[in-house]
Order: sequence, then structure tokens, then C-alpha cells
Amino acid sequence: MTERIDCDVAIIGAGIAGAGIAAHLADAAGVVVLDQEKRAGHHSTGRSAAVFIQNYGNATIRGLSRESGRFFREGGARDFAVPLLSPRRILFVCDAATRAALDGLLAQSEGLREIGAREALQAMPILDPGWLAGAAIEEDASDIDVDAMHQGWLRRAREGGARLILDAPVERASREGGRWRIETPNGLVSSRIVVNAAGAWADEIAALFGARRLGLQPMRRSMAVLPAPEGHVTRDWPLTADAGDRWYVKPEAGRLLVSPADEDPVEPHDAYVDDMVLAEGLHRFEQAVTMEVTRVESSWAGLRTFAPDRTPVAGFDGSAEGFFWLAGQGGYGMQTAPAMSALAAALVEGRTPPAATESLIAALSPARFG
Repeated sequence: MTERIDCDVAIIGAGIAGAGIAAHLADAAGVVVLDQEKRAGHHSTGRSAAVFIQNYGNATIRGLSRESGRFFREGGARDFAVPLLSPRRILFVCDAATRAALDGLLAQSEGLREIGAREALQAMPILDPGWLAGAAIEEDASDIDVDAMHQGWLRRAREGGARLILDAPVERASREGGRWRIETPNGLVSSRIVVNAAGAWADEIAALFGARRLGLQPMRRSMAVLPAPEGHVTRDWPLTADAGDRWYVKPEAGRLLVSPADEDPVEPHDAYVDDMVLAEGLHRFEQAVTMEVTRVESSWAGLRTFAPDRTPVAGFDGSAEGFFWLAGQGGYGMQTAPAMSALAAALVEGRTPPAATESLIAALSPARFG
């Protein structure tokens, strides 16, 4: 141990969740952010091809997304060097086998409009007309500049006095005299409150602090980078998703990002692509389009971590004093991060959260697991 640091709040994890709550707390409290990696956001945050989609997730997720949407459109420009959103329509498509899935999506969605085959093919010219059995489009969606949001929050946290310590995995933790004693290879941290924003490792961190595991499950999600089909300018194409969750494709920087939409349960680790899973997903994509996949330029995988009910967790643990959960954001972490960060910071400080999210406290609380 080379150093002892005393603080009010120690945040475990420097991804989007940890950075967001640190930015909200740093002006009023002494904050230390610990991360096990040499680079903040090395795992899920750094591997996210995020899109803001209001019609995504359950009712709690959609409530968080509505509040986050206001931040992205009204507040983000004041805090970040660049706009965090850029227009990107979402096109949901189906074949005959998944027509019921598209109908279900249309029945429960806001602002999702069913369109005919001609309009769908105008939006996404490589769709195979013989495969297409239905389509719907969401106009009010956007790409999220994840790096700008993440770095902006880390910068704001530092300006407020927060300290970021990298390459500092938690080795041991104990509660002494109303404070947490946290031992890492890079120093000893003493803190009144600990925020568990450890992503895929959140249950592992909970166990180190004597809190009960909640059953958070990391799921692998893979992505392949393909060259754009010849003769097409893809810049304005929508993100196109199979309504049956079998694949999706997003244009980016003159290429196509194609995912098999996989959700394979795995242990927390530095995720890597399963070649067979990726190949099967690319085959499903090929069945729906007129282009042939002849070359994969690169690929990667990340972990999306879900609670058992697929709703994030935010709140103090019922048995471990001063231990706060901010985890389980799954595939919704980027688009709900503004609302989750503000709500979680308010709960840590003992304040009433913003009115738009106050009604979600019980749905997010770790107490819901008994």
C-alpha cells in the first residue's frame, strides 16, 4: 500500500455509470473513482454502438429513457463539447416467421409507424423484397456519442475535485467505525459510502463488501464490421433491426456494423467473439438482404449485464450499510445514463430525485429481490 485516501463516496467502476454519478456528486462530496483496468470504460462503455431508441425495454426503461431524452436534447449541449445525439432512424423489419413480433412491437410502442415494402426498401435498399413481410420505422431516434458523454462526465467529475484511480481492483473490503476500508494495489481508500458501478463484476464486488449477490448476469453481444456494399452510400441508412431479435445492422463511417443480437450468458471477463455465434448471425443477416458477406474487416464483443427482471438496480443495499447499487443496465445503459446518474446521485445524497423518475425508485431498488 502506497497511499491512504479518505473520501465521502468511493465509486467502483469508471464506465458510463460510474462516470455519470461521479459527475453529479463531485461538487458536493469528496469522490474517488476506482477502476480495475488501466483505461476507464475499457469494457462495455468502450465497446458500445449506442443508439437512443424510445421504443426499447420495459416500462421502467422507457421512463428513464424519456427523462434522458430531455437531457440529451436540452441539457447536453451545455456540458459537452459536441452534441451527444445525431439523427438516426430505426427500421424494424420482419419475415413471415416473425410478423407476430413486429405486431407486438407496434402495439406497445410510441411513435413507431408501420410502413409498406416500398418505403422500407427506399430507406434500406439492400433488403430482400422476397424476405420482407413487414416493416415499421421510428423517426425520432439518434446515435449517441458515447465517448463524448463518458469523457465529458469524467472531466466534470475531475473539475469538481473527484479523483480517478486506474489499475486499482478491489482486493479486500471491510466496514470499520461507520466507514468502508477498501484495499487496492494502488492504495487504501476509506469512504463513508461505496457505489457499486462495476458492470459485469457488480455481483463479485457485492460479495467482497458482504452484500448479497442479486443474480446479475453478464451476456455477450458480438459485432462484425463489414465493408459497405458497392454502389451504395450508407450514411443516411437507418439502423435496421430484425423484429425477432436475430440480427441488426448499423451504418457507421462508411461501413456496416452487423450484430447477431446474441445474448449468451458468460462469466465476467474481457469479452471476445465466439466465431460460430458470429457466423450464424451473419448468415441470418444474409437471408434478409441482397448483399453477400464476403469479408469481415474486424469484430469485437462486449458484455451487457442484466438483473433477473431485466431492469437496472439503483439503491442502497438492505443488509450492507453504506453500500449503494448502480448496476444491471444491460443494453440500455447509454440511453438511460443521464436519468440514472441524476436519480442515483440524489439517493446517495439523501435528496428527492427529479420528479420524472421519483416514481421509478421502487422498480429500481435492490429490495425488490427480497
